[in-house]
Amino acid sequence: MTSLLEMKNITKTFPGVRALDKVTLKLDEGEVLALLGENGAGKSTLIKILGGAHSADSGEIFIKDRLIELNKPSQALEKGISIIYQEFNLIPELTIRENIFLGKEKTRNGIIDYNYEKSNTMLLFEKIGLKLNSEVLCSSLTIAEQQMVEIAKALSIQSKIIVMDEPSSTLSANEVEKLFSIIRDLKKQKISIIYISHRLDEIIEIADRVMVLRDGINVGEEDPKYSNRDILIEKMVGRPLKSEFPENNAILMGERLRIENMTVKTKVNNISFNLKEGEILGFAGLVGAGRTELMHLIFGINKPDSGRIFLNDIETKIRNPRDAIRNRICLLAEDRKKYGLVLNHSCRENFGLPNLKKFIRFLFLDKKEEKKLFDSYINDLKIKISDHEAIVSNLSGGNQQKIVLAKWLETNSDIIIFDEPTQGIDVAAKYEIYLLINQLASKGKSIIIVSSELQELIGICNRIIVMHEGSYKGEVSDTSTITQEDLLKIAIS
Repeated sequence: MTSLLEMKNITKTFPGVRALDKVTLKLDEGEVLALLGENGAGKSTLIKILGGAHSADSGEIFIKDRLIELNKPSQALEKGISIIYQEFNLIPELTIRENIFLGKEKTRNGIIDYNYEKSNTMLLFEKIGLKLNSEVLCSSLTIAEQQMVEIAKALSIQSKIIVMDEPSSTLSANEVEKLFSIIRDLKKQKISIIYISHRLDEIIEIADRVMVLRDGINVGEEDPKYSNRDILIEKMVGRPLKSEFPENNAILMGERLRIENMTVKTKVNNISFNLKEGEILGFAGLVGAGRTELMHLIFGINKPDSGRIFLNDIETKIRNPRDAIRNRICLLAEDRKKYGLVLNHSCRENFGLPNLKKFIRFLFLDKKEEKKLFDSYINDLKIKISDHEAIVSNLSGGNQQKIVLAKWLETNSDIIIFDEPTQGIDVAAKYEIYLLINQLASKGKSIIIVSSELQELIGICNRIIVMHEGSYKGEVSDTSTITQEDLLKIAIS
């Protein structure tokens, strides 16, 4: 049977890195192909070549046995190929309708035919079961709704191939199930999906076939019906991974942080908790539970309406992030690209920003000392970069997260807040981060982890607090016997 899409012997090299080495990918009509691999394995590069954002050094691309050229995104769209990137390509200040028809506006006598666009937007929504007003601004939509709009955009140009890059990374369990329902409906319409995710359980559930990349090479395929997490992990990393979560041997000591009655508008409602030295404390809850908002209050990004913060039993005012850093608190934000990195700067510069005082010598920056300290983190965290001056925006998500982690570790903070620490990161890189979190706890650091992955919280935390709609719903002090279902019951009870 002729494949709908075939990418043959695709090779791509960047300065100092061979991102893809003679990779071949086949995709059949109405098939869901999962593309799996560690950060830096070449997944994003392959997809950008398919989307016309990169040009391959060598190789060929065929649609229904017909050789095509994809040197720019517009050519990919003309061939019915749509890429839904992890960072959505919507303009917040435009309406849903305007975003869907942007660049392909329907006009009559030189005037936009609003009625045509509205009716066609509603027809697209019917195909994916979406009930929204086409005239609302995209800035008002939830992440899940924005994703549905991106799918509607793809259908508006009659795409036959839709690539979804980490589509579930910020979705709740119910929203993921809705997404899967839409994908199954798209399959019935003979639309093919390339699904990229680090969530192995999802891949096993939704994919017809799994293709694994490792170090820019296609290392084989798996049938998810006859596969499992261990098989996929071993294929990704090239060796068996004994456990997804390292053992935590930290000894809990006295109270380091106490939060009393923290409140802000409708986001956080009278939350109190404490955190001990050497403890890993998790925060669970559905999307919109107020966990991130609570962390922003503690770090001084936002001001509370009321509430008190105690450090080592002394009430402390934290009015801004500078106060937080001064009091040895750091935050690895959920959106690392917005809050954690200066994307157009080098890895070295990003590492040095919160630590500049250490590297200033008589008003001049001691780059040699900065590089020396940065090198120690590159080795310890296994950060994959070509050199110190590599631009951060060119790194994989896992390596970007490690850069954020390195800069904060150098501040020697006592309280480290991780908000979605492994979002968009492969299983091997996750293990390295879990191991590092355990090591920090064993050295007496106090850790807070906010995560949408309940199994992650169960696997690495000493204690878990559950929030729902800004309120405290319950607490689990023994994570050795708890299940994901138990946490969900607490959240919705």
